Amino acid sequence: MEKFRFLVKGIVRYQDTYLAVERWYDDRIFDPYQWEFLDGVMEFGETPEAAVCRVCNERVGLNVEVVKPLYTWGFTAGEVCTAGIAFLVDTNSPETVLSEDLHDCRWVTKDEIPHVITNNNVVEDVRNCGFIEDFGLDDFGDLDLFIDPMDIE
Repeated sequence: MEKFRFLVKGIVRYQDTYLAVERWYDDRIFDPYQWEFLDGVMEFGETPEAAVCRVCNERVGLNVEVVKPLYTWGFTAGEVCTAGIAFLVDTNSPETVLSEDLHDCRWVTKDEIPHVITNNNVVEDVRNCGFIEDFGLDDFGDLDLFIDPMDIE
């Protein structure tokens, strides 16, 4: 059994939307379907960039181009240490062909990500790296930022 494994995650962007996939987990009795971003194991001899492109193609049939790495993560389960890197990747087509282990997919906006992605740790990671924000300047509406100078006598 491998003691270390390296995962890659693809946050796939098409125009202004991002791909969320629904996957079945046997060990989650009360909520077996989980919404997440694409991820997979990096194979020996692959670069992380090549691995995320392969994973996106194998899992949903999309050809992607790496834009940039977004964040890293890691955890230990039993005697296996896992490390991963998440990439923002672009595709030029919204048409997907799901692999057998995926149940469904949908394209969501940045604002929808915290409400769709099931794993709160992933949502927190994308927040911490600045990919999504809790609020932006647009949330304040039209503000008059002009301040009248005071008359000083």
